[in-house]
Amino acid sequence: MPDLPVPGSMRELLDLDQRHVWHPYGPMPGRQEPLVVESASGVRLRMADGSGELVDGMSSWWSAIHGYNHPVLNDAVRGQLERMSHVMFGGLTHEPAVRLAKRLVDISPEGLEHVFLADSGSVSVEVAVKMCLQHWRSLGRPAKQRLLTWRGGYHGDTWQPMSVCDPEGGMHELWQGVLPRQIFADAPPDGYEESYADQLRSLIERHADELAAVIVEPVVQGAGGMRFHSPAYLRVLREACDAHDVLLVFDEIATGFGRTGTLFAAEHAGVTPDVMCVGKALTGGYMTMAATLCTSRVADGISRGEVPVLAHGPTFMGNPLAAAVACASIDLLLGQDWRTEVKRIEAGLREGLEPALELPGVRDVRVLGAIGVVQLDHEVDMRAATRAAVREGVWLRPFRDLVYTMPPYVTGDADLVRITRAVCAAAREG
Repeated sequence: MPDLPVPGSMRELLDLDQRHVWHPYGPMPGRQEPLVVESASGVRLRMADGSGELVDGMSSWWSAIHGYNHPVLNDAVRGQLERMSHVMFGGLTHEPAVRLAKRLVDISPEGLEHVFLADSGSVSVEVAVKMCLQHWRSLGRPAKQRLLTWRGGYHGDTWQPMSVCDPEGGMHELWQGVLPRQIFADAPPDGYEESYADQLRSLIERHADELAAVIVEPVVQGAGGMRFHSPAYLRVLREACDAHDVLLVFDEIATGFGRTGTLFAAEHAGVTPDVMCVGKALTGGYMTMAATLCTSRVADGISRGEVPVLAHGPTFMGNPLAAAVACASIDLLLGQDWRTEVKRIEAGLREGLEPALELPGVRDVRVLGAIGVVQLDHEVDMRAATRAAVREGVWLRPFRDLVYTMPPYVTGDADLVRITRAVCAAAREG
């Protein structure tokens, strides 16, 4: 097999990309030419074609909350690299992973005591589901094997997470009839409605004997539609799950680490789930890592079974580099007045996105914490919308009928104005 040529020009690089690189949610070969990033610093992406810089309005899919090339996080990686880049986690342990687990227990809702370190957000949801199913099997109730969620959700692209994503009009509609059949409530309304709360209670009561768990994204539904809902529904779920012996799982992969204005979205409701998934911003966008936290109730239930272990063990579980930078990212976040910064971003998004309400084709504008969303009444023309944002000097990634932004928390006011201007331009031309 001949060696591939080393790219010697931008054109050569893009040709090789099209021929060999399968990008997320894209065809093969690629039909849209991606922009090439040479480097990144602060909130800016430097483009390799010499065209200049783009302000990142996406935090690299919501993970780079401290921006790029941060000296504190760089030092954490360098320091750990000199000691140990990786070691298997089976039968061995190490300080960065132990410190990270303790930090997560300390800052998460009270009662979450045990931490399983995973490779990615989707895998952390797989682990959460496995925890819940194994818990009930270990207690002699194997019929409790289905999951309940509400429509409009998104939990990842691996098997069990796909089964609790919205089954109609979502990214995983292709797999209907193959995925496990779960139970779906209607999508939650924006505000609190008692009739909807009654629907949730009724579904949990009716299916309690077969339900292992309820799983939802608390307060904000992310990639399924960027919809917000009342935190009161989380209290309804907690009470109904307790009443009918069903576990409750919160997917905080997108909402964790301050994105909605509280450290975790569960805090808006003042409830603790039995299992919680975190990821994305966990390492400040530096490396892939996620975690599944659970209560002692869940762990003890698993330990009582014929197979008293959680049979899951990724090769790179507890990776020291990722754990070290995750500890540094959490310390960096908590060592500053991040709540004020997120409130500042929220105010800037509200002010900057308000003009979008006057644009033709705009159905809704909504903001919560460091999340700003413009919803259209039609499918966005992603190519046109992206071009419009780039002309404003901003990188955005619209999808479906949405043009949205989740900027890094270090985004300054002038760059925030630029981002909101770009969102409006993308909504106008997309």
